[in-house]
Amino acid sequence: MTRLIQGVTITGERRAIPAGAVDDLRAALRGTLLVAGDPGYEEARRVWNGMIDRRPALIAQCAGIADVARAVQFARAYDLLIAVRGGGHSFPGHSTCDGGFVIDLSPMRTIQVDPQARRARAEGGVLWGELDRATQQHGLAVTGGQVSHTGIAGLTLGGGIGWLMREHGLTVDSLLSADVVSADGAQLRASAEENPELFWALRGGGGNFGIVTEFEYRLHPVGPMLYGGLIGYPFADAVKVLRDARDYLATAPEALSATLVLLRSPEGHPLAGIAVCYTGDPAGAEPAIAPLRRLDTPVMEQLGPMPYVAVQQMIDQVAVPGLRYYMRSNLLNALDEEMIGIAAEHFARCPSPQSIVIFVQMGGAVARVSPEATAFPHRQAAYSFTALSIWTDPNADEENVAWIKSLWTDLRPKLPNAVYVNELSGDEGEARLRAAYGPAYERLAALKRRYDPANVFRLNQNIAPPA
Repeated sequence: MTRLIQGVTITGERRAIPAGAVDDLRAALRGTLLVAGDPGYEEARRVWNGMIDRRPALIAQCAGIADVARAVQFARAYDLLIAVRGGGHSFPGHSTCDGGFVIDLSPMRTIQVDPQARRARAEGGVLWGELDRATQQHGLAVTGGQVSHTGIAGLTLGGGIGWLMREHGLTVDSLLSADVVSADGAQLRASAEENPELFWALRGGGGNFGIVTEFEYRLHPVGPMLYGGLIGYPFADAVKVLRDARDYLATAPEALSATLVLLRSPEGHPLAGIAVCYTGDPAGAEPAIAPLRRLDTPVMEQLGPMPYVAVQQMIDQVAVPGLRYYMRSNLLNALDEEMIGIAAEHFARCPSPQSIVIFVQMGGAVARVSPEATAFPHRQAAYSFTALSIWTDPNADEENVAWIKSLWTDLRPKLPNAVYVNELSGDEGEARLRAAYGPAYERLAALKRRYDPANVFRLNQNIAPPA
């Protein structure tokens, strides 16, 4: 009698596949294949956002590109829904699924650094903290996420906003090549010379076009010691402080990056904060930051020299894996006083002390790249705004989600039609999806039809292939 693996979702229906086929796949992989009940399955199915609780039928913990290709081919053979996991940080939980096949790159963590050529190659399961440590051994870095336990893959494919972007551009601006497993299981190289259209799409088009198993980056001299930290001001002065900070930052050197933030202190008091990172000559740090110190009377100050890897970890504890997250985000042409006031008014009645509102300064090197050069078109954005609700108790889901939606209702009419694709939730609709890709959407859609006409890779901020 043929054994069956039950509960698999195939073309929208719950069915079963022969256990023998699963056994054959398990034997073919260098990595590990897990099904429900296997040791390690429960841990492997968990992702960063604690609101996501899904049970895939299969999880392939891949050991290399050949495993990824085999997993894609198996999924295609049985018409299984594919979720691709790198760091598992997808806000809407795209790195897992119910009843489908999770292709997990997290065991793929090899990093190779060539300090003479200022190049690094990193596999798709690498986290930013790991890549930072490897490159900083040589005084080098590439623009990376502001949370060190984020995966390099998802952040890079969406564009890559980080502390170094004003001086060195987005992450994709330093991407030199990518090794990709396509929708039919083929192994491709994408670069300016090989498959250049695919390379263009990967730099901002997300996971729509294949599974990137290795990234090659151009590195930049950074650190190892920088100047950074946080200044906190009375919340009652939030509008004035953030407005005046905005005015100063408009003419500040590109070596100074800043994130304006509404947050609560460890004691639970609301604050208006300015998190900074100065990447230039250390002698210029104090003069560059001094005007921010004088905006008001600080109620807390944690500023000073620190290693670049510590800068990258400054807000790790805000985004701890397993907490519950819900968000809205938008790119801003300008940060005006009315927006700050609306955000502060809502933050004052935020139900969770862990939640934050941030305005990340962009500009500099980001804006000097042509909007058509990559699939990240929003080059002229001045700030990226994010309201992030963070809490622990599942019983508090409704009030924390409602807080974000209320803030969004009041703020949305004043915002441009543009959003960073990595900060879209999964419930915002087609118009917001198109706002993320902007003028790049039609070209991306044509490339989707070329590289993934069956929409195999659809658990992402999905660009459906045109009919």
